[in-house]
Amino acid sequence: MALGFFNRLKEGLSRSTAKLTEGLGATFTRRRLDDAALEELEDRLIAADLGAAVARRIIRAFRTSRFGREVTEDEVRAALADEIAAILRPVARPLVIDPARRPHVVLMVGVNGTGKTTTIGKLALQYVAEGKKVMLVAGDTFRAAAVEQLQIWGQRTGAPVIAGAPNSDPAGLAFDALTRAQAEGADVLLIDTAGRLHNKSALMEELQKVIRVLRKQDASAPHSVVLTLDATTGQNAVQQVRVFREMVAVSGLVVTKLDGSARGGIVVALAEAFGLPIHAVGVGEQAGDLRPFDADEFAAGLVGSK
Repeated sequence: MALGFFNRLKEGLSRSTAKLTEGLGATFTRRRLDDAALEELEDRLIAADLGAAVARRIIRAFRTSRFGREVTEDEVRAALADEIAAILRPVARPLVIDPARRPHVVLMVGVNGTGKTTTIGKLALQYVAEGKKVMLVAGDTFRAAAVEQLQIWGQRTGAPVIAGAPNSDPAGLAFDALTRAQAEGADVLLIDTAGRLHNKSALMEELQKVIRVLRKQDASAPHSVVLTLDATTGQNAVQQVRVFREMVAVSGLVVTKLDGSARGGIVVALAEAFGLPIHAVGVGEQAGDLRPFDADEFAAGLVGSK
């Protein structure tokens, strides 16, 4: 991860860092790590959206390795970064496009407003820069703004955007898009989808139909089902993962809007709760602000070390 991006990540996480580490100095300045100090630290971890399970795991590790010792704020910060990175490393896995698939079909899912369409555009830009032939599908046919947004990204990347008539059948559109992508030798087919959770059964039916119809054309499609989550929603992101996993076989996550959130700790809670690959994180609107997820950089950024 480039230093420039790490600085943006650290800056983007500054509100989350403050929430997690504010007052650490007062709590741990040459103080023995006793039960009271550990309880205070546990409360701080939960309040910073890392979740109760992560808090218990970290406190258990601190109790085993440091209990009764005098510790400084810097030592606690460094130890926190180590523990958080250990939780995150197993899930820090990039979204790898399989060259044997022509195309590799990526179905993007998520609640409206999580940055799904923007994430598709940013991924398209990265893949085009790598020399891949990319096609985009405006599968949220009920929301004109989503179609227009994807068409703008299509213009920016030079990737064709396949769109249907307003309110047309998303599954039929996905089928036609895959047929065309195969015929034209595309490397990647990125499919946008609707994300209206207020009518969960209709959304489930729609997503499952899209997958069913894609499989008539390619029995192994989609090859990746990526769920985008907005970090600013905090613990609500955990519920969104549960809901979407009921609907489709989510294969990985992208966490967006970390720069606008004091709830970056939710990334750690998601890793602990689900163990799903976290492919990328977003810390801004620019194309370069979506980058592959790096566990050690994220942990350091979250606790404000380096």
